[in-house]
Amino acid sequence: MDRVLSLPLFWRVCAINGAVFTLGTLALVLSPATVSARTLGSEMLVLAVGLVVIVVLNGMLLRAVLRPLDELRSVMAAVDLRHPGRRHASAGSGPAHALVAGFNAMLDRLEQERSASTARILQAQEAERQRIAQELHDEVGQSLTAVLLGLTQAMRDASPEVARELELVRETTRTSLEEVRRIAQRLRPGVLADLGLLNALSSLASDLAARTGVTVRRGFLPGLPALSPEVELVVYRVAQEALTNVARHARASTVEVGLTRRGGLLVLRVADDGLGAGEAAGAGVQGMRERAETVGGTLELRPRGGGGTEVLLEVPVGRTS
Repeated sequence: MDRVLSLPLFWRVCAINGAVFTLGTLALVLSPATVSARTLGSEMLVLAVGLVVIVVLNGMLLRAVLRPLDELRSVMAAVDLRHPGRRHASAGSGPAHALVAGFNAMLDRLEQERSASTARILQAQEAERQRIAQELHDEVGQSLTAVLLGLTQAMRDASPEVARELELVRETTRTSLEEVRRIAQRLRPGVLADLGLLNALSSLASDLAARTGVTVRRGFLPGLPALSPEVELVVYRVAQEALTNVARHARASTVEVGLTRRGGLLVLRVADDGLGAGEAAGAGVQGMRERAETVGGTLELRPRGGGGTEVLLEVPVGRTS
C-alpha cells in the first residue's frame, strides 16, 4: 500500500484511467450485450450510456486526486510570511497528502527562520542604538557642555555688545545639547531600566504633549504582571513608534495611551482622533508587527470609531490563578 501511495502523480493518473478502461472492457466482455454488424439504435444507446459512465467515473476519480492540488495552489498564492499561520488543511492519506504535508512543513521552517532572523536583527538594532546613544552622551554631549562653559566664561570678560552675541550662541548651544539628550533618550530608553515600563510610557506621553501640543490621555490600570525585559522593551518600542506616527502623520488633537491586562493578555492601546498613519507609516507598522512576533504577541492597526487610528498590541503573559 505504501509503495502505491509513493508512486508519482503521472503513474497514479495512468493507473486510474487504466482501471476505468479495464472495468469498461470487463463489463463489455462479461455482459450479454452484443453489437450487430449494423449498429441498432438500442445498441447505440447502451454504448452511449456506457461511455458516459466511464467518463464520469474517470472524472470523479481524477477530481479526488487533483482537487487538493488546486486548493494548495490557492494557498500558495495567498501565503504572506508577514502574516504567518496560514496552512492548507491536509486530511486523509490521498495522493496529494505528502505534497501538502511537505508544503506545510516548509512554511513552518520559513516562519521559524524568519522569526529567529527578525529577533537577531532587532537585537542588533538595539545594541547599535545603545552604542550611538552612548557616543552622543559621552562625546557630543560632553563637548557641547564644554562649549557652554567656555561661552559662559567668555561672556564675563567680553564687552556688552559681544556678550549679547555670545548669549545667542550659548542659547543655540544649549538647545542643541537638549536635542542631543532627547535623541539619546529615544535611542536608549534609560528610564525604562531605571523607573519601569509605566514611567517610561508616561515619559513618552509627556514628551509628545510637550513637542506637539497634543492632549494625551493615559490609562494605566494597576495589577499588571511582572514582565520580562524583552516584553517591556517591545511594549515600549511599539508605543514609541505609534506615538511617533501620530506626531508625524495623524494631525491629531487627542491621543489615548492605555496599558491593561485582559485575561492572559497584556494589552497596549494607542488611539488618536486624527487622519491616521496611512501608508506613510507602513514600514513602521511592519516593524511593530515584527517586534510583537518576537515575544509571541500580535499587533493590529485599525480605524478608530469616530475617526482616527487605533494601534492594539496584545502579548500573552499568562493567566492569574
